[in-house]
Amino acid sequence: MSLRGRPAKILVAPPAGTPALPAMTLPTQLSCLRIVLTFLIMLLLFIPGSVAKAAALGGFAAAGLTDWLDGYIARRWNQRSDLGALLDPIADKVLVLGMFLAFVQLRLIPAWMVLIIALRESVITGVRLFAASRQIVLAASADGKQKTVSQMVTIVVILAVLFLKALESEGARLPLTDAAMQWLVLGCLWVTMGLTLISGASFFRRHWAALRHAMGR
Repeated sequence: MSLRGRPAKILVAPPAGTPALPAMTLPTQLSCLRIVLTFLIMLLLFIPGSVAKAAALGGFAAAGLTDWLDGYIARRWNQRSDLGALLDPIADKVLVLGMFLAFVQLRLIPAWMVLIIALRESVITGVRLFAASRQIVLAASADGKQKTVSQMVTIVVILAVLFLKALESEGARLPLTDAAMQWLVLGCLWVTMGLTLISGASFFRRHWAALRHAMGR
């Protein structure tokens, strides 16, 4: 992921004669693709049948691959950019929140849990955009990465449960009972919600000085 794990920085103009990267580097394009895939996956979730659910699971795996690939390319080919540093976490949030909202619509998970997660993500994104308007980039860190991984794992578990339930409706015998799958989903959600709140508090603690500087500019 672009600039992940690096501290907040104040943007300065590059030296004269320094070649500028194109506005839409390949990592940035992959972040945009992740947003497009989000809406495709959400559409597939509302199509009945195991084929659509399997396609949704595959689409989410592809979206997760772009999440890893954009950071790898940015580091390998030195295509880091401030636009990528901002768009990458935004694309992550669109993917995660889009999936959770679809699950709420399908009555698979409690709405209040998703509300807490969405509130944290919206506040952090708003703070990032505010800082960016003051020419300061607040990069993500390791605890933010752990939070994102936990959210991705929870979504994969829910998608897998949806696929298994679709197979069951088509006559297949499942290795897990409905109660066991429900407890698995709720357990993943509790872990995700905890890491989401912890990483949010860590974000403000880590960037408090930079935020004070941004508010004073």
